[in-house]
Amino acid sequence: MSQSQATTNLHLIKQICSVSTAFKLRSPGLTASAKVIAQSAISHICQSRNGGFMQIHHLNCGCMCPIGGALFDGFSRGPKAHLVCHCLLIETEQGLVLIDTGFGLRDIKSPYSRLSPFFIHFNGIQFDKKYTALDQIERLGFSARDVRHIVLTHLDFDHAGGLEDFPEATVHVMQTEMETAQDRHGFIAKRRYRPEQWDEVKHWKYYSAGGEPWFGFEAVRNLDGLPPEILLIPLAGHTRGHAGIAIDTPEGWLLHAGDAYFYRHEMDSAKRRCTPGFRAYQWMMEVDRKARLLNQDRLRALSSDHNQGVRLFCSHDAMEFKAFADQSSPQNEKVHQ
Repeated sequence: MSQSQATTNLHLIKQICSVSTAFKLRSPGLTASAKVIAQSAISHICQSRNGGFMQIHHLNCGCMCPIGGALFDGFSRGPKAHLVCHCLLIETEQGLVLIDTGFGLRDIKSPYSRLSPFFIHFNGIQFDKKYTALDQIERLGFSARDVRHIVLTHLDFDHAGGLEDFPEATVHVMQTEMETAQDRHGFIAKRRYRPEQWDEVKHWKYYSAGGEPWFGFEAVRNLDGLPPEILLIPLAGHTRGHAGIAIDTPEGWLLHAGDAYFYRHEMDSAKRRCTPGFRAYQWMMEVDRKARLLNQDRLRALSSDHNQGVRLFCSHDAMEFKAFADQSSPQNEKVHQ
């Protein structure tokens, strides 16, 4: 088979998987048993023909509007900026996998009992149910029980707030991150880490760096219960146990870089460019400046090397999120509107 034929076949398979996902979840005339049978058959076709193809949904699981406008986000015309919490929902044979959770339902219902008033007001957090991962997942036709795994970049309040919305999920995080979150010394640490958001989580998996490197970065491969296409990539600096999550897709590697950087132009040019607001916020939140800047340099080099075929994004840049969401399937795009 020629490369062009293989590409065409892959495109058709992806269309079948996308349409079939909508069919199996949105057909009210089907009985529960019929849906199970259809889902099993469809999954077999997609997986066997596409070498483990996983459908990825880009979700915005938090809206923050700090004072500063374009001095933060680089595009807003008013006094307030517009930041997102860019998360991923991945459909796998092992069930749904969430990459970060953003803010959760309990954060929305009772923010001052779970979050620091300092960050509520400094970040201008907008508490709206439609931004929660659970609400968006349900609009896709799934339920909380379908989420089997959650992989975290780190445990900051705007990344881990939705953990308790998925009580049956196993949460994967770097060991160093949990140790640091439990320690919580200093003004920022006590306010960024909120045990109220994750003290009811029953199933944890902790990891340390090791194994075969990923494009020169340390990596954690073979996460317990997850497909081998999903990796943890330690990227310390913002927090001590901060990590990116790499996903091997048919189009190449996708890297959720978390808070390793904050602004799109930190990665898309040879010389780092960052707005004053994001620059100051990164400085305020960093725990290891040398490690943070070193990892940004390495990510910038990886991003600029188009031969490697790695697409990467951060957690809070709204323009970056829009670019990825616009590339997603029609039913996924509706979730973000």
